[in-house]
Amino acid sequence: MNLDVKKNTFVKLGQFLAQFTTNEFVKNNDVCHNDEFFTTFSELIHSSVHYNGWFTLEQVVASINSWASALTPENLDKWTSKYDFSTEPNKRIGLILAGNIPLVGFHDFISVLISGNVAVIKMSSNDQKLLPFLVKYIVAVEPGFADRYEFIEGKMEGFDAVIATGSNNTARYFDYYFNSVPNIIRKNRNSVAVLDGTESHEDLVALGKDVFTYYGLGCRNVSKIFVPEGYVFDSFYQGMYEYRDVIMYERYANNYDYNKAVFLMSEFKILDNGFLTVKQDNGYASPISSIFYEYYTDINEVRTRLGEDADKIQCMVSNNLVEGSIAFGQTQEPQLWDYADNVDTMEFLLGL
Repeated sequence: MNLDVKKNTFVKLGQFLAQFTTNEFVKNNDVCHNDEFFTTFSELIHSSVHYNGWFTLEQVVASINSWASALTPENLDKWTSKYDFSTEPNKRIGLILAGNIPLVGFHDFISVLISGNVAVIKMSSNDQKLLPFLVKYIVAVEPGFADRYEFIEGKMEGFDAVIATGSNNTARYFDYYFNSVPNIIRKNRNSVAVLDGTESHEDLVALGKDVFTYYGLGCRNVSKIFVPEGYVFDSFYQGMYEYRDVIMYERYANNYDYNKAVFLMSEFKILDNGFLTVKQDNGYASPISSIFYEYYTDINEVRTRLGEDADKIQCMVSNNLVEGSIAFGQTQEPQLWDYADNVDTMEFLLGL
């Protein structure tokens, strides 16, 4: 299949998704196949919370907005420009998808299709509805994709390579089971922010987006901050206050109450504003409704630490304090060329 045909298909998908980027969906009659798909997708988004309690309307819309922004002609051209698509590998790629946030495995899926391979998809039980619907839309736009995917249940078999995402525990199983084929195995990662106390209120509000989007369930959510010795958290909490309504969601509130109680019973010293606890901890993976912090006296020590722990970190956020960091508020808006774990998925797929 011609690369331009593939890119055009995903541009049309982006145009379709752009109708659902706010809580008030707006139908665009110029979008192809809208009569067939618009109402059904609208209903699916609204019902998402019934099959995954964390998939609220706002969180599903946030994911859709990210993809609508990514799937533009300019972005697709930039993404694909560095690769050679002169031949199609036409290999069967097993995709074992996570389900912690809406459409979390979608980048792997479109990478498989654009690279000229076949996606053999094992869905997470926590995210079983959105991707199959979008696959139907893709095939409606370009029927040539009809034989480029397969959804499976049970044991995965008949694959030439695998991309599997899971926890550190499941990764050990994946490493063993898939060691005979080319693979990308993804483990737990977390994201961090590095502050120096000069951040503006707008910076810290944007940081709140990195913390609270998807209720902190994603590997791109900031779960740990590094702050200078003597840092006063007043301005940090003022930025977080913009997200106070998160406590109105019952699942989040239950996690907040539980984790706060655990901290207090363990006699940990914490800061608390009624919807977010802040705990001094050397770890990276804070529980939902909490964020860890660690003091530093020399920014170079932080840089060294983050370099040593690169295999534990997905994103770094700062005002250019750390090489490779991104701006506040951008962790949940990755570009097509921002690969998970910094592993070039497209290069892997095209090299099979």
